Amino acid sequence: MARNIYGLDLGSYEIKVYDKKKDAIWKEKDVIAIANKKEVFAVGDEAFEMYEKAPANIQVVFPMKHGVISRFDHMQYLLQGLLKKDRGFARGAEYVIAVPTDVTEVEKKAFFDLVIHSTARAREVNIVERGIADAVGLNLDVQNTKGLFIVNLGGETTELSVLAGGGIVLNRLLKVGGITLDHAVAQLVRYNHDFLIGRVTAEILRKRFGVFSEDNTASMTVAGRDLITGVPQQREISISLVRAAVKEPLEECVRGIESLLDRTPPEVRKAIYKNGIFLTGGLANLPGLEVYMEEMTGIRVRTAIDPDICAVTGLKQIIQSKELKKLAYSMLDENYRWMR
Repeated sequence: MARNIYGLDLGSYEIKVYDKKKDAIWKEKDVIAIANKKEVFAVGDEAFEMYEKAPANIQVVFPMKHGVISRFDHMQYLLQGLLKKDRGFARGAEYVIAVPTDVTEVEKKAFFDLVIHSTARAREVNIVERGIADAVGLNLDVQNTKGLFIVNLGGETTELSVLAGGGIVLNRLLKVGGITLDHAVAQLVRYNHDFLIGRVTAEILRKRFGVFSEDNTASMTVAGRDLITGVPQQREISISLVRAAVKEPLEECVRGIESLLDRTPPEVRKAIYKNGIFLTGGLANLPGLEVYMEEMTGIRVRTAIDPDICAVTGLKQIIQSKELKKLAYSMLDENYRWMR
């Protein structure tokens, strides 16, 4: 019986999984709820339902921080729990993991160790840089194209990757993502209205209004707490306030793109100007972001059809193709003997 193969894209906010046997992609929130500081109460979407609503004895935590594993044991338990959750999980499977591009080799190895040392008893674990997985998921000719620029806008980070000839030429990891924008919205609402809203409410506002449209007069009524009286209330928040809040974090992303382009070799940069910039990641769904990025950079910008699952779609294609499978590698190779 052929063993199963899983593709894993472990984001700060969501875990995306490709199951080869079922030929299906599914995703769940990358979060775990812990009762009394020791007992795991819930994982995934079930745990996220408790976020900002849990009683004092239950702590809701995200085991990933800025794209890397910050709580290894919690992350291992979460992954094992999600794979077993009504999905016919089998031990001895093979795994292909998308890892952040601009992190240390030790941080990359943490993703490898997460699976290889778990109760999953993985038979084989290979890793792929997320920028390459994104490019494959975009159906781009990764191995032959002279210059590609991928911007993966995730929950807590933005990964910038310049690709050429099937490899990473330059990369940079910015600590800016959807959660950064949500905190900016919540802080500006607090500053302007003395009104406290949660991050989930700020996320709803951000997704509703986006960054660019013809309508500049819209507003939305949200629930929160008046900081002067301490009484729960509902307050109308304008589209202009939300867009003012997200402007600064997005400008940081644009500066990062321009800085990386300045360092890109001329031939590769010329190809990028011809091919354009490609947006992936969950934040790429933000209304008007493509138009905003294009106006700010002066380069054509295109968004993946399903940007939130673009990387795991790339892992699916890598798993299914003998030619593309060469893009994945194991940290048991000779090049990584020093890390064993």
